[in-house]
Amino acid sequence: MLNVDVSGKRVIVVGAARSGIAAAELLARRGARVTLADLKPELPDAAKLRDLGIETQLGPHDPRTFTTADLIVLSPGVPLRQPVLARARRAKVPIVGEVELASRMLRGRIIAITGTKGKSTTTTLIGRMLTLAGLNASVAGNIGDPLAAKVEASTDDMVHVVEVSSFQMETTETFHPWIAVLLNLSADHLDRHANLRAYAAAKARIFANQGAGDLAVVNADDRPAMRLASRHALAPQRLFSLEKTLADGTVLADGWIVSRERGRPDVPVLPVSEVQLIGRHLLSDVAAAATVALLAGAPPDAIRRAVSGFGGLEHALERVRVVAGIEFVNDSKATNVESARRAIESFEGRLVPIIGGRFKGGDLRNLRPALRGRATAVVAIGEARAAVREALGDAVAVIDAASMAEAVRAALGAAPPGGTVVLAPACASFDMFRDYAERGRVFKQEVARLAQELEEPREP
Repeated sequence: MLNVDVSGKRVIVVGAARSGIAAAELLARRGARVTLADLKPELPDAAKLRDLGIETQLGPHDPRTFTTADLIVLSPGVPLRQPVLARARRAKVPIVGEVELASRMLRGRIIAITGTKGKSTTTTLIGRMLTLAGLNASVAGNIGDPLAAKVEASTDDMVHVVEVSSFQMETTETFHPWIAVLLNLSADHLDRHANLRAYAAAKARIFANQGAGDLAVVNADDRPAMRLASRHALAPQRLFSLEKTLADGTVLADGWIVSRERGRPDVPVLPVSEVQLIGRHLLSDVAAAATVALLAGAPPDAIRRAVSGFGGLEHALERVRVVAGIEFVNDSKATNVESARRAIESFEGRLVPIIGGRFKGGDLRNLRPALRGRATAVVAIGEARAAVREALGDAVAVIDAASMAEAVRAALGAAPPGGTVVLAPACASFDMFRDYAERGRVFKQEVARLAQELEEPREP
């Protein structure tokens, strides 16, 4: 924990989503004079904020508020390229993100997990493993509670398992994980980051403040992740792999995930048969979590119990139900091309993916190899419908749908007997929904509605 004294300081928190609100509340409790700024015209929690002495500035930002502040704290969703922030930088006002602020005040050690896909599953599993091992573990960050909401209750013996996105990492300066995890790296969020290099640079900041007493856990099966770690990781590395035979690391051997150290017998951790998750990429997340848990002191028995009782996260290859012999699967969290590809590859065939939304970069044509031989059709939704048809139309039949209700019905009609429909959008949700979670819930609601319609007895 760094000594951060904000008492009496004038702090502007930008962005009134959950991270911004948590940061504003933390700062107010620490004696700062806080203004919460947001472009929205109103806030539902305004009365609660006022009770804490937090002022609100809604609508267009007032540059004078920013250039006269002692500190500016950004929510992850706030782009760094806003003109008002450029003016604040010229006025020498420090700008940090919510995760950076919280980490400066937090007591205990941090395990940070980043990557393009699999962060939430891995973070959740690590939290389960450490808790079952009897450690004082807390899960926060890009999943669940913001890190700022954990500061007041933090203790020196606590292990904070923190999912961090590229948006959160690009505003870090002193953020220092004891164990930093890089799961994978592929194009994502190119609607926010200038290019793939800028996106990768944000991810690489997870290693920036580590040293010889820390650890970096890296996916040996992912070349971009390995290259990034080789250039930026200063701490000793511990690798995990489903494909390679490592002399040191976590590997698959004879149907088990095992921990291997050169010159020593393998340590069996858990049998693959007990993993309930769909898809090989989720098995990779299990291996990553097991690697971290072992490093943090969890015994194999606790790791095994954590995995055997884990059926997966909502919106991450979540089995919904079978309707008219067709299984529906919700992977609304597959918001980029690589994530969608892995979702599609989790099924052997007779597949109808629902793809589309607000495209945020990458190349949809990269889905073509996975679709060939597996998919009988694709249902295209949202703003990206035309792009989906252009990229995939000569590889598989593409059906347009104007709503999720229409998409679910079209997918059922296109699926062969015994087939599967998977929502694997490869896009953000903001054209049609508030977020990926709302998109996933609406998908499940439409599946349930369709099942009810088909199961209702008809009058003679």
